[in-house]
Amino acid sequence: MAKILIVDDSRTSRRILRGILEKTGNEVIGEAENGEQGFLKYRELQPDIVTMDITMPNMDGIESLSLIKKENADAKVIMITAAGQKEKMVEALKRGADEFVTKPFVEDEIIGIIKKITEA
Repeated sequence: MAKILIVDDSRTSRRILRGILEKTGNEVIGEAENGEQGFLKYRELQPDIVTMDITMPNMDGIESLSLIKKENADAKVIMITAAGQKEKMVEALKRGADEFVTKPFVEDEIIGIIKKITEA
C-alpha cells in the first residue's frame, strides 16, 4: 500500500484522515501542520502520496503544492478543501494537484481516490 504524508493545520482532520488511511492498509509516514512543514517533510520522507489542506497558516497548501511539484513533477498530491473554495481548487488543479477531497471526509471517497492514484 501507499506511504502517505498528511499536511493539515487541524489536528482533528489529521487524526480522522490517519484513521481512514491506516484502516485500509496504507502507512502514514508523517504529518505536518502547515505548507512549509509539509514541503520540508516531503523532501525528507519522499512519500508516495501527500494529502494537502488548502487553507493553512505560514504557507498555504497551494504554495506548498507548487514547491513539491517543482521538486518532483511526478509527486502525487491530493488537495483537501472545505466547501466553497472552488477558486482555490481550480488553482490547485492548474498547479498539478492530482485529486481533491472535500471536508467533512467521506471514507469511501478517500479510499477510492487513494486506490485510483496508486493504481495509475
